Amino acid sequence: METEKKGYEAEEKKDSPSKAGENEKLWSSRKIQPLSISMGQKGGLEYQEISKEAPKASKLHRVSIIPLIFLIFYEVSGGPFGVEDSVRAAGPFLAIVGFIVFPFLWCIPEALITAELATMFPEDGGYVVWVSSALGPYWGFLQGWMKWLSGVIDNALYPVLFLDYLKSGIPALSEGIPRALAALALTIALTYMNYRGLTIVGWTAVCLGVFSMLPFVVMGFVAIPSLHPSRWFVLVNPRTINWSLYVNTLFWNYNNYDSISTLAGEVDNPRKTLPKALFYGLILVVTGCLCPLIIGTGALPLDRERWTDGYYSDIAKIIGGVWLRCWVQGASALSNMGMFVTEMSTDSYQLLGMAERGMLPEVFAKRSRYGTPLLGILLSASGVLFLSWMSFQEILAADNFLYCIGMLLEFLAFIKLRMKYPMASRPYKIPLGTVGAILMLTPPTTLICVLIAFASFKVMLLSLGGILIGCALQPCLKFAEKKSWMRFSTSPDLPDFETDEQENDGEALIH
Repeated sequence: METEKKGYEAEEKKDSPSKAGENEKLWSSRKIQPLSISMGQKGGLEYQEISKEAPKASKLHRVSIIPLIFLIFYEVSGGPFGVEDSVRAAGPFLAIVGFIVFPFLWCIPEALITAELATMFPEDGGYVVWVSSALGPYWGFLQGWMKWLSGVIDNALYPVLFLDYLKSGIPALSEGIPRALAALALTIALTYMNYRGLTIVGWTAVCLGVFSMLPFVVMGFVAIPSLHPSRWFVLVNPRTINWSLYVNTLFWNYNNYDSISTLAGEVDNPRKTLPKALFYGLILVVTGCLCPLIIGTGALPLDRERWTDGYYSDIAKIIGGVWLRCWVQGASALSNMGMFVTEMSTDSYQLLGMAERGMLPEVFAKRSRYGTPLLGILLSASGVLFLSWMSFQEILAADNFLYCIGMLLEFLAFIKLRMKYPMASRPYKIPLGTVGAILMLTPPTTLICVLIAFASFKVMLLSLGGILIGCALQPCLKFAEKKSWMRFSTSPDLPDFETDEQENDGEALIH
């Protein structure tokens, strides 16, 4: 920070020596940040970057592009595990078509928006800062609450999937106390891994990702003599299609690109690294879901009832034998571990980012000796254990419902920032105007409405209850701050987006 300050002062002295004293005062202020702001044409703003990113963790602990790609991979899908229900719901043809078409309807628009906004706001708050900048701090807090709750619900799935793949080899893990104890032990072990540092999590994700996808590469070669392309085009009776399960399965396996934005403050050179990582991560996600699905549906005759969690291990046994089955089971277990630690990382760093913005008590901004947000990690782990009683389908639907509401706020924030601050510096910008951006968001917005309509009454009730808690929580926290019951503070290293409406033309948007 001191080096950046000197560089900033030197640059300013070169242009105007009289400004040096003023800049010193700016640096001593808690709210004013090292940003050069100049008025653009048509009422816009142009922001010239002075510091590359808000200083967070040490450079030694920053995440590089390769671990970031695999963190995105695990944040979104983690491979084909969980894809099986799409075949049970709608048959092989619709399942394959869904996983081909869905990236154009959802993945690409979400990844593009994440690339643009995460490079504008390279800090751990991620989408919370986007929504706060566009719609105000209340909506930013509500966005953070819904996304965190959605992430915790999502994370509750992975111990379930982990044990589902192991139970065929270890029947004792099917139910009862052994299953509960195994889930508890797994949660504790993976929580500790998050505590030890994001760099460890990132390179662990790389190793787990390679190991998780290798057996499907082998299975693809072994299955070549057994493939029958006609099996890919089998259509099932429309009356037997479970559209809710089908759409929710596609959505769950292909969403969450925006979650990586909550790690932007921990990334090495985020303005260049994030767009590249999102591009390669998207390719890895689509390939990892689609190729095993094509192999499995083409190699075996259709038996829809068997296509459920853990069926890929049975396919591996039929195609290659017990050794391949064991490999797939191990890959599934490790893949779910990778998804768990990645999701917990983004959830906990999101809470840290909110605390740095003064939305949560400052205790959430405290880092452990490894630079990790200890309280955020513990709170996220507690939420996972609390939600373990829900079934897989209920967890999946509740996760998608909350995520959809949050994405609507992100879409609105994206359009509003484009319209309100057209001249703001965007290190990566989608090559579309405002009208084009709205058209791009029309298909994913329609999909969100479909998912919400498919939600069961129980899921809708639980999700809306969670949202109402968030609506009431923000005023309660503000009241606690006013009464000094809790201590809140805004990090001096972050730009301020809370400005008066009268001053919006001069100081409302930051990098």
